[in-house]
Amino acid sequence: MGSNLVAASTVRLHPYHNLLLFLIQGDLMRGLRIGAATAALFLSASIGLLSVVVPATASAQGVAGVDPYTNQLIERINIRIVNPSADAGLNARVQDQVRTALGVFPGERFSERLIEFQITRARRTRDVASIDYEISFGARGGLDVNVAVTLGDTAAAETGRGMAFGGKFPTIYDKNGTFVRFKLDLFGLHYANNNAWYGRPDLMLAGNPLVQGQPAGAGYDQWVEAYAHYGIYGITPINANTYVYGGLSAITSGSLGQELFTDRTRSFTGFEDAYVGIIGGQTDARGNRFSYNLTAGRQRFTLANGFLIANTAANGDERAALQANARWSADMLALAQLRYNDTKFELFYLDPDELPLLDSQTTYAGANLEFQPAAGLQIGLSYVTSPKSTQQYFVFDPVLGGPVIRTREGLEVFDARFTYSPTPPGQAGPFFGAEYAVQRNRNFDMDARAGWIEAGYSWPQARWSPTISYRVARFSGDDPTTATYERWDPMLSGGTGEQWVQGANHFKVVQDSNVIAHRIQARFRPSPKFEIVPQLWLFKADSLTNIGGNPALTFLSDKDYGMEANVTAKWFVNRNVYVHGHIAYTVPGDAAKAALGGDAKNWLSLMAFIRYSF
Repeated sequence: MGSNLVAASTVRLHPYHNLLLFLIQGDLMRGLRIGAATAALFLSASIGLLSVVVPATASAQGVAGVDPYTNQLIERINIRIVNPSADAGLNARVQDQVRTALGVFPGERFSERLIEFQITRARRTRDVASIDYEISFGARGGLDVNVAVTLGDTAAAETGRGMAFGGKFPTIYDKNGTFVRFKLDLFGLHYANNNAWYGRPDLMLAGNPLVQGQPAGAGYDQWVEAYAHYGIYGITPINANTYVYGGLSAITSGSLGQELFTDRTRSFTGFEDAYVGIIGGQTDARGNRFSYNLTAGRQRFTLANGFLIANTAANGDERAALQANARWSADMLALAQLRYNDTKFELFYLDPDELPLLDSQTTYAGANLEFQPAAGLQIGLSYVTSPKSTQQYFVFDPVLGGPVIRTREGLEVFDARFTYSPTPPGQAGPFFGAEYAVQRNRNFDMDARAGWIEAGYSWPQARWSPTISYRVARFSGDDPTTATYERWDPMLSGGTGEQWVQGANHFKVVQDSNVIAHRIQARFRPSPKFEIVPQLWLFKADSLTNIGGNPALTFLSDKDYGMEANVTAKWFVNRNVYVHGHIAYTVPGDAAKAALGGDAKNWLSLMAFIRYSF
């Protein structure tokens, strides 16, 4: 995450309650433009269905995360020898062997856990005494990984490091490829809103089961959150090319103040990571790289750029830390990854960790293929299905003249994407990207579409290394005149404010469904470890029918959701300390103003957090 700093709380509540209110008020006829007879039939069907027990659903996504760089694209790997030998050949050999042992290359997604384990392998390289690394911002929104190698007596280094040998905390044991360490993340956040929910939480949170006590609303509200993530992680070799690894951790989190859904003080402790895995690979004489990773258990998973799957755990409610987004680990992830040079193939089964109050029993399974057919060009293809789910869709059937309940179970998603940078990293030039996905369902007629296209330009060698880009994304809404269900299911989309949390404030109101989002984004880097990201957003509805979205916006009189301007600042103080803040200002559009009776106020939010980890 470079900025997992956008909050979101989607509200998908009891649809029949809101539908009935609109029918009584006559808004259904205006919103759907249907006749009185059809409206009467719909009303009768809705009243009958009110007796059906339909679990309310909602989700709450925060803004921070376990670390600020997981799943960010690696732009460059820089390997530097701190104390180079007079023998240039030795230096070159060590650099090459360390690069090979690391097994991490540009174009891949960053994993703090993986790179630490790979560095353990690289430390076994002859003539290497120690290896460390630091992170800096890449020219195009990714990361540069800077590896520092110290030459020395490998045999002396293999006498052992860590507390078991009288060494320093947090390394417990480090010898002959076996590496065990203690992990601790400490995190504190302050968040403030002025006129949250456009000043009308009574309408925008109507019936929301997450509401307890007094939620944030009109006027100024603030709260603080904190968490501690602590555990033990380790890796050990089976042979020269195969390693076993695992991790076990817990999170204690708390919230104090008047947050988006409640003013109740809460704290919670629960398991986070609990997984094992096998990783291995080798490089042949021609330099071809083959590697694999097999793992299962509680852990985080992101599919590609987070367009389909990113938020594999839920926060808020009894777990607290709504905006800190402390928890990411799914209840279960079974993952097989194979990589050959620049081609990666994945198979996965995922059971996300949902809030108990809103657990839809959803599971996912899928396959993902990514490859680089040419320099700077990356192509991805994914298939995802939901074999089990009680998550409900509310479908208007024009033939029946009334509502029909469907579920996510049987969902199928077909996704294709690409990114292209014709110039190498570090040089000025354009960059492009696009993605297109289709959703079907094996159990009923569904045809939902989503996609995006982006173009930008970066000047990495200019003052402050500016980058500018424009992106437009569309997530389809439902057409109530057809029996086909066209509303895009956002699944586990999200990640950061530069990925698929679209708008720091607006994403709380409208998530990635029935929305067309235009974004102009810039990046400025006053230093390699400090980045400023301003964004300007324009949001439109794809359809005037928004059943399944925020209850106040069930039927729209206009497609203008609103606009948002925000600025995010990110600072890698060092490997252990990360500081992040944002300010966001959102202006409601005609759709929101009309839905709130003309009483929709502009929404201002401010946030700052600091994370210390080792």
